[in-house]
Amino acid sequence: MAKTAKEIDASVDAAIERFYKQVKNAEAFVKVSKGLLVMPNVVKGAFIVGGEYGEGALRVGGKTVDYYNTVSGSIGFQIGGQKKDIILCFTTDDALKKFRDSKGWEAGVDGNVALISVGAGERADTTTTKDPIVGFVFDSKGLIFDLSLKGAKFSKIDK
Repeated sequence: MAKTAKEIDASVDAAIERFYKQVKNAEAFVKVSKGLLVMPNVVKGAFIVGGEYGEGALRVGGKTVDYYNTVSGSIGFQIGGQKKDIILCFTTDDALKKFRDSKGWEAGVDGNVALISVGAGERADTTTTKDPIVGFVFDSKGLIFDLSLKGAKFSKIDK
């Protein structure tokens, strides 16, 4: 499943295009963000025990500065598969620095993420959302509809 830097960048570009099409006001969030972590096509599979994996890139000023993967596991009543896109918008320099300086950053542990629900035409609003990290889970396909970031760990990878 490991991809080259070029393949990851192409997937990230496609995910950003989907983000603009599917999330109202997405451009405003990108504009105010100090950095954008884009994890396209994150795959989850489960049969009692579940696992999730994806590779993406951190963009600052529209350019890729680092590559990351996300890995998580879960246990409980679950069956099926899913593919989804995840975008984290770092709206402060401090939140971005803490993320970049971490050896493995876990959502909810190393930083709280304000998860914006997208779907049913909801609008993401930069004037009312003042959190340092705003997350979007969108373009979900499959039989599991897990739109959370619970347990998701992001780690820098070499490409």
